[in-house]
Amino acid sequence: MKWVRATKVQWYSFLASMPLIDLGLNHILFGDRIFHDAQIWLISFPLIWLMGLTIWYGHVLHDRWAERRYPEISQSGKRILVKCLVVFLVMTPGQIFTVLIYEMFHILDYHVQKGDIEKTVLVGFSVNLIFQTLWEAIYIMEKNRESLAEKEIIKQMSLQQEFEVLKSQVNPHFLFNCFNTLSSLITEDAAKAEVFLDELSKVYRYLLRNNETGLSTLQNELRFIRSYFGLLKTRHGEAVQFQIETDKRYDNYLLPSLSLQLLVENAVKHNVLSKNIPLTVEVFTTAGNKLVVNNNLQRRTVKSSSNKIGLENIKAKYDLLKQKGFQVMEDNKNFTVVLPLIWDNGIEKKWGNLQTNRERITKLGERIVK
Repeated sequence: MKWVRATKVQWYSFLASMPLIDLGLNHILFGDRIFHDAQIWLISFPLIWLMGLTIWYGHVLHDRWAERRYPEISQSGKRILVKCLVVFLVMTPGQIFTVLIYEMFHILDYHVQKGDIEKTVLVGFSVNLIFQTLWEAIYIMEKNRESLAEKEIIKQMSLQQEFEVLKSQVNPHFLFNCFNTLSSLITEDAAKAEVFLDELSKVYRYLLRNNETGLSTLQNELRFIRSYFGLLKTRHGEAVQFQIETDKRYDNYLLPSLSLQLLVENAVKHNVLSKNIPLTVEVFTTAGNKLVVNNNLQRRTVKSSSNKIGLENIKAKYDLLKQKGFQVMEDNKNFTVVLPLIWDNGIEKKWGNLQTNRERITKLGERIVK
């Protein structure tokens, strides 16, 4: 049988209980002699200690076998039953064997007396039953902790997958809308179409690179949305106006990538664009680490089909990141969306679980499946 290393708890339980067992057994064997016979302390105490160590290790081996044989929480009944048998199969024979050894070799002139075996078995049984219960309780707690950890890993894997799905929704949605715009420009103004296509390639390259990260700084988002607004101006001219007023101290705060682009796209899609009454999109920061995107309402007479991917996508990302504060407000004149700005230190751990630790989560997930 392979050498099995006892746990710290098993060692501590042995070191705590063995002096009591040693004292109890020597008192059963020699009575009051233990108080005035030095040989008992020099010979019998170390001898019983060594025997106890051997019996205890047999107990450890049996426990480890039971845990390998019935490792799951659902198998606790069988495992506990098997572990209880160790008290009868290992501990009880061990205590009887100790008394018989002393009797056989008359160690320190010992002769078995009536009741010695029963008392010895009772001492060993009582102490070891207590620690057997302790070992099993700790084992169950560890298994529960592992189970919770596995559930958390599975949850993180699920969140990662959800986030990837949300990101994959953005690129095609954006691209299809740009193609529609390009298609219109080709028939209206070929020169503008060429400029638009050139800008689109730059913007889309940036979009792909930035969307890979999942989160982006406000500074990067504003840089991108200015480029995107350039595309809109090429298509709609003065019918679309854009105003940005943000506090520089928020430049390094984070928000889900392409959130501004989705909101601006929705505003253009659902409102009338006119040079006389232009659609004005305002982006500004407020106290409390918030970014506000507001546009004046001038609804189209014929409503555009909408599956609300944009708003739902942004909201879902904030939900996955467990960030509160996302709001959508509407009145007769304005449509307003409030985006919480996330301080880098506050999101590092959460986003790390979803994004940067993907490989570790995957490996742990594979291990769970196996």
